[in-house]
Amino acid sequence: MVVSGDISSWSDPNPTRMNKFACGCAIVASIISVIFGYDTGVMSGAQIFIREDLRINDTQIEVLAGILNLCALVGSLTAGKTSDVIGRRYTIALSAAIFLVGSALMGYAPNYAVLMAGRCVAGVGVGFALMIAPVYSAEIASPSHRGFLTSLPELCISFGILLGYVSNYGFGKLTLNLGWRLMLGIAAIPSLILAFGILKMPESPRWLVMQGRLKEAKEILFLVSNTDQEAEQRFKDIKLAAGIDENCDEEFVETKNDKIASGESVWRELLIKPRPAVRWILIAAIGIHFFEHATGIEAVVLYSPRIFEKAGVTTKDKLLLATVGVGLTKTVFILIATFLLDKVGRRKLLLTSTGGMVLALTALAFSLTMVQRFGRLLWALSMSIGSTYAFVAFFSIGLGPITWVYSSEIFPLRLRAQGASIGVAVNRVMNAAVSMSFLSITEAITTGGAFFAFAGIAAAGWWFFFFLLPETKGRPLEEMEKLFSRKNEAGFGQERQEIQNRSEV
Repeated sequence: MVVSGDISSWSDPNPTRMNKFACGCAIVASIISVIFGYDTGVMSGAQIFIREDLRINDTQIEVLAGILNLCALVGSLTAGKTSDVIGRRYTIALSAAIFLVGSALMGYAPNYAVLMAGRCVAGVGVGFALMIAPVYSAEIASPSHRGFLTSLPELCISFGILLGYVSNYGFGKLTLNLGWRLMLGIAAIPSLILAFGILKMPESPRWLVMQGRLKEAKEILFLVSNTDQEAEQRFKDIKLAAGIDENCDEEFVETKNDKIASGESVWRELLIKPRPAVRWILIAAIGIHFFEHATGIEAVVLYSPRIFEKAGVTTKDKLLLATVGVGLTKTVFILIATFLLDKVGRRKLLLTSTGGMVLALTALAFSLTMVQRFGRLLWALSMSIGSTYAFVAFFSIGLGPITWVYSSEIFPLRLRAQGASIGVAVNRVMNAAVSMSFLSITEAITTGGAFFAFAGIAAAGWWFFFFLLPETKGRPLEEMEKLFSRKNEAGFGQERQEIQNRSEV
């Protein structure tokens, strides 16, 4: 897509200011994440009414909750290749269209089979959305504000979850057979709007360079950069990363993108014979996606009414209202995190977040264990609700948004889409594993025991992040491979000290 207009008029004399055009593009791209978040949050309360209306058991509820993520696995693995072939913005539009069909099916759902079909279709859309929104945002953002813009999808997911909880509370007052169908089906409306709205946005300049469409890429870079000098430098760095002479002034050049489009060489570089730096990048991406959900956030988001019920909350209204508090906490703290990512840095927030999660999960596990042993206790009820909110807060200020920021910025240009899709696939597998097994695990080792296990996994995650994830704040995307290369050459302890020294300067 060629963006017309006076390019120089968009240049901002203040290079530290966030580019408004880039911010607007990232916001529109992140709307798809609102729809996904809504679909996740609304199922938390809708399942209460679905169980009663369709007369299904806990096993069927677990499958219904988790099938979305298994189908997202298919979507995420397909999305990387798709976005390399048709472009980032058309992939976002495709994701919105898939969501539209899935939401319509769930809203209609006369029985469990149709409801499951709708969740499966929506799940494919989830896989596309989770991969493409952060990648698109990272590729249009300047290094100084990449953390903020790339964390917007996670903020939008949290906002969507909050909207889902509010929808539960509002539509839950309607008749049994109508309320939950409206909860699920209303997501079709923003999907339809987004499918058309994204077509007005520019394509990723980095994808355009991979296609050899240099003139279009340069025009867009002038729009999303604050100064002409910044745009020119970014353009040169991207051309070098794509294997094009940095001094090339052609409007269009032939590239080796046929191998990228077909998936040959990319999977080979990632999985079969990766360079040492690429191997560490892949380990970092897989690890951070694994720990994001292995630490139990999906159990809280999806089954918070069950958790509060175990803690001593009884009525449906109070259960749903307490759940709204989870969504509100998640949204507020991710909003705070978006402003801290480019100031504090990824590592400090990540380590603080994970350490706080360990403490909050331990407190939640202890309070739930006390309620199970001694019955309803006011202090244990208060501690359960408070520690649940604390866990969500710590997760949202670090691990939640940083997972998507970090994994979307560390891969080399030609490997970014496929590499990000692997991370999303791991993310969805872990999400499905937790959401489809949590109720069974609580029956086997109690709810308190489940959260003690999550606390142990969070402690292991802190160790992984401390020793294996270098700081990426302020680094151009084209320098990430060098960062991980030095990690292998000099050892991570020395690299960490170098990063600390640069931060202090």
